[in-house]
Amino acid sequence: MSQPNQFSLLMQRRFAPFFWTQFLGALNDNLFKTALVVIITYDALSWTTLSPALITNLIPGLFILPYVLFSATAGQLAEKYEKGALTRLVKWLELGIMSLAALGWFTHTLWLLVLGVVGMGVHSTLFGPVKYAYLPQQLQPEELMGGNGVTEMGTFVGILLGEIFGALLVVQQPHGIAYEAVATLAVAALGLVASYRIPHSPAPVPELKVSWNFIGESVRNIGHSRKNRVVFLAMLGNSWFWFYGALVLAQFPVFAKDNLHGDHSVFVLLLTVFSLGVGCGSLLCERMSGRKVEIGLVPFGAIGLTLFGADLYFASRDISTMLAPAAAAQFDAMALLQQPGVLHILADVLLIGLFGGFYIVPLFALIQTRCEPSHLSRTIAGMNILNALFMVAAAGLAIVLLGQGFTIPELYLVTALLNALVALYIFSLVPEFLMRFLAWLLIQTVHRVRSVDAERIPVDGAAVLVCNHVSYVDAIVIMAASPRPIRFVMDHQIFRMPLLGWVFRTARAIPIAPAKEDPWLMEKAFVDIAQALHEGDLVCIFPEGQLTRTGELNPFKNGVSKIVERSKVPVIPMALRGLWGHLLSRSSENVFERAFRSGLRSRLELAVGEAVAPQDVTPEHLQRLVLDLRGSWK
Repeated sequence: MSQPNQFSLLMQRRFAPFFWTQFLGALNDNLFKTALVVIITYDALSWTTLSPALITNLIPGLFILPYVLFSATAGQLAEKYEKGALTRLVKWLELGIMSLAALGWFTHTLWLLVLGVVGMGVHSTLFGPVKYAYLPQQLQPEELMGGNGVTEMGTFVGILLGEIFGALLVVQQPHGIAYEAVATLAVAALGLVASYRIPHSPAPVPELKVSWNFIGESVRNIGHSRKNRVVFLAMLGNSWFWFYGALVLAQFPVFAKDNLHGDHSVFVLLLTVFSLGVGCGSLLCERMSGRKVEIGLVPFGAIGLTLFGADLYFASRDISTMLAPAAAAQFDAMALLQQPGVLHILADVLLIGLFGGFYIVPLFALIQTRCEPSHLSRTIAGMNILNALFMVAAAGLAIVLLGQGFTIPELYLVTALLNALVALYIFSLVPEFLMRFLAWLLIQTVHRVRSVDAERIPVDGAAVLVCNHVSYVDAIVIMAASPRPIRFVMDHQIFRMPLLGWVFRTARAIPIAPAKEDPWLMEKAFVDIAQALHEGDLVCIFPEGQLTRTGELNPFKNGVSKIVERSKVPVIPMALRGLWGHLLSRSSENVFERAFRSGLRSRLELAVGEAVAPQDVTPEHLQRLVLDLRGSWK
């Protein structure tokens, strides 16, 4: 039976009004900011005597300053108050800020416009914790990847449209400034109307006492998040993405003008291509993840951000010299597309955005699912503080490096290399990211894996999974189908294999040996299993105790009964179908025949059965259940 896709959420009240509210907010932020950046870049002398490069890096910094000052308070408010009412209050604030900005446009007063930038930063700061805590309240776990993907797509499409219309409206003579002022007021009003359709979303902690000490509360928020290692490192990974994006995007106006010899339409073209990339990457996450929170996409995204960020340097380092002879006047977007080397640059910008979508969406979904619901808004607030600090650092680094004589292409190369170092550091601290990446890569390239009733694997709480044992890649296939990490119990000999040993040690697999071979290691394995189950983990064992040599199930041993005697947890039977004859199975068929019999991508299934209560667990009963699940397809 086919499952509804992520776009069906746009027809449902639990998602659609929220989506349009946040979309219009993102559009208005960028409609306003981009117009200000364009007017400063291309008409600086009539507004200020400061350097355009300095101003275009300062404006993003001023926008995110409120994240540092007010995120802790915003997180508490989102925990204490109903989210629909709080959203409407934020949208009324936006309407007031845009009225102030309109006054700045009409009176040609730069400081009022700068105040408007700070005000929209306050608006976004207050809405951020509401935005990401709302989704897990209204969506099912299997909808989170799709819901986050559509939300990120909407955010970046809003950014894109805001940047396009902001750049186009403000330069229309003689009434561009008036068009800009009216447009921002109209979008704020539409967002306010949409917010009144957001359904009731109860406050998780209505009794919370709000602390107005933003410094102390910020420290407490981040300190609380650090207790959950995976969530905290996901927060850091998220913040790094905003550092990367801020460094790259802030250079687009001057890069378009000085390196590409383009007018404001070239700046819009760069923003369009980047935003389309992020939107497409965000939407593809649901399909590529199999409708579960697939953090294996995060390393995949990080690899792309590094490769195409570095390639952007090579594509653009000589572009100014190449284009100079033809640039008697500034190119518009259509004229620039005819020039050599430009499509290469645009492809890099598109792919940076695409892989950015693969990187950011799973991180949001991971935080939403691994953080306790009563602290989610404050965790998001803590992440916003980190985001702000990272973006301020990005603006500072850009100003310093450009001041030291770095070119913008060189700045792109520095960003790509830093991304590689940060990604390696984070993934070394949380090997689960790399493990999920290897599992995801296996099922995307070598196998086509279909999960049957995978929702029966519990999304929280302890349980024992039992499965037939067909090949050395069984654990990786099961890992790829599971919505959460699994502690595998595996023969200690596997840990001596060069690659697989590293993989399973990284996955915190539990080594076990037969009693006659190493009784101490066997007893230690049962102690480790009991500890893992006590901590609420999933533990998977292969009760046959060895790989099948015939494709049929070997008798199940009594280890699973011993486990549930110590830890009264449910047992989930599972069966792998289609792995017999795999290159890493013990089939006696000719190795070349096995390699090519199934084609380039073999078809596999993992079938999951109903949970068995601890008191009903026997090896014989579990073997019958697994055999029934497997059927005749080995």
